[in-house]
Amino acid sequence: MASYLVTGCAGFIGARVSELLLEGGHQVTGIDNRNDAYDVRLKEWRLNRLEGRPGFEFLCVDICDRKSLSDVFDREFDAVINLAARAGVRQSVDDPWSYIDTNVTGTLNLLALCTQFDIKQFVLASTSSLYGASDEQPYREDADSGRPLSPYAASKTAAEALCYTYHFLYGLDVTVLRYFTVYGPAGRPDMSPFRFVQSIVEGKVLTLYGDGHQSRDFTYVDDIARGTVEAARPMGFEVINLGSGRPVALLDVIALIERAVGKTARVEQNPSHAADVPSTWAEISKARRMLEWSPSVPIEDGIDRLARWYVDNRDWAQKIQT
Repeated sequence: MASYLVTGCAGFIGARVSELLLEGGHQVTGIDNRNDAYDVRLKEWRLNRLEGRPGFEFLCVDICDRKSLSDVFDREFDAVINLAARAGVRQSVDDPWSYIDTNVTGTLNLLALCTQFDIKQFVLASTSSLYGASDEQPYREDADSGRPLSPYAASKTAAEALCYTYHFLYGLDVTVLRYFTVYGPAGRPDMSPFRFVQSIVEGKVLTLYGDGHQSRDFTYVDDIARGTVEAARPMGFEVINLGSGRPVALLDVIALIERAVGKTARVEQNPSHAADVPSTWAEISKARRMLEWSPSVPIEDGIDRLARWYVDNRDWAQKIQT
């Protein structure tokens, strides 16, 4: 049995990672500031599924607050899994400062405390948004990530660089995971799968940015969480993609949702955002080799599960602002 600090435990991925660790018999200290970057009802729903479970302790702490964060490290941890982040490409263009605060300064605070308290293992949640429009697809981990197209991507590029610095200077074992378009039940409402399901079920106009032929490497949250847990092992310093390896066009996602809920979408097209890339596609052979991991939930099944969750929780999920 090991002891883990999971930051962002009320977040979409953080909650599921915490659940998997607890199911494995481990101790989890989860921290989250429960900010209002999106509707807190989703965060409360996830957190309610964790609180009261044996081995779980929740602390309302912001990773940007060094003093409060250092108090958390009075406990002994075998590893820190940093899933606390400001996420979202378009939102970061409007408010880049909060992204730098959380994704850069918050990561730096955690890295410094790991060295101070002699914690050897650190996992960073990063993003496929680091890859630029000019990178060859499928994206390999050694592709150029030095030309970020959004403040969000820039903040994660900086966080990755800090991780390597602390690995080099202090011998901290770091695994950086680049996630590709994570979706599933209780997912982020600013992302297309949640938005699309809500719009179609409620008969609202579905806002589509671009012509719908742009594609994303949609990856189910359980697969991402399982890969994250597998990554909390000594490997030196590694950067690893976690994706489905199967890009899907947004129009095809809409069609899958229509079939799952038995309703037809009312689509309104808007211009693409300048920070969006036409497609993402993960090269995942490194994850297969180093983590013995591969995605197991095809998007057809994942969309069905998301749609079923939404219908089951429709009394409050329909009120979530997307």
